[in-house]
Amino acid sequence: MSGRLAVLANPQYEQDSFSLAEQLKLPLLTQYQAEIEQGFDFFLAYRDGALKLLDRALLKKGGLLVNIEPRPGEQHSWPAPRKNQFAQAIGKHSQTVVDATTGWAQDALALFRMGFQVSCIERSPVMAVLIADGLQRLQQKDWVQRRQLTVPELLVGDSIQLLESLPFNPDCIYLDPMFPPKRKKSAMAKKSMTLLRDILGDDLDRQQLFDTAFQKTAKRVVVKSPDYAEPLAGKPDLVFKGKLLRYDVYLKNG
Repeated sequence: MSGRLAVLANPQYEQDSFSLAEQLKLPLLTQYQAEIEQGFDFFLAYRDGALKLLDRALLKKGGLLVNIEPRPGEQHSWPAPRKNQFAQAIGKHSQTVVDATTGWAQDALALFRMGFQVSCIERSPVMAVLIADGLQRLQQKDWVQRRQLTVPELLVGDSIQLLESLPFNPDCIYLDPMFPPKRKKSAMAKKSMTLLRDILGDDLDRQQLFDTAFQKTAKRVVVKSPDYAEPLAGKPDLVFKGKLLRYDVYLKNG
């Protein structure tokens, strides 16, 4: 992946762009170089006050970022009500939650808005810098500062190893592994998920990750799965179904 990825220089964020390229050991290209050199498929760029991920189709457009705003249908109040299927799967008595497959961090941020104490784990250095940028923007939000809230902690590295070394046993460990797609191509696939799959590929170690999570959790492991996928660890104790996905809940003492 690293050979196909570069950082786009932006005069408005000159030092940030240089530091990012140094951190990830990536080439730093101008917009013109990115357009004419065909050896790069993905780009990281600071635009409009945020770090964004682009592919060639997005070079002259906005790009994708970790969106820190509530999703459609979510309340803007804090803490948001814990009434949806996602919250029910996490458990009303859970307080500490580790999202071990953070990706674009939308589920982790939803948990944070519902008042859970959230830790995020991300193995991809590319996704990690995008998440870190989102969390930094979140920390600057007025409602976060006014309430003196602690934004989710980000741990970067292999989820299995990091779970094993956690200094505490979280009430819930949440897994949203990358399953193989049902069809090779789907017109309905979101751009963010398409790019994420291009960067990360499928999570071939998801069974080992589940085993580690179940050993480490104090109460439960929740696995988010597409509706067509077989349960990751046999019959779950609880299932919360949505339209295209479900949350399989495995209770530690169930």
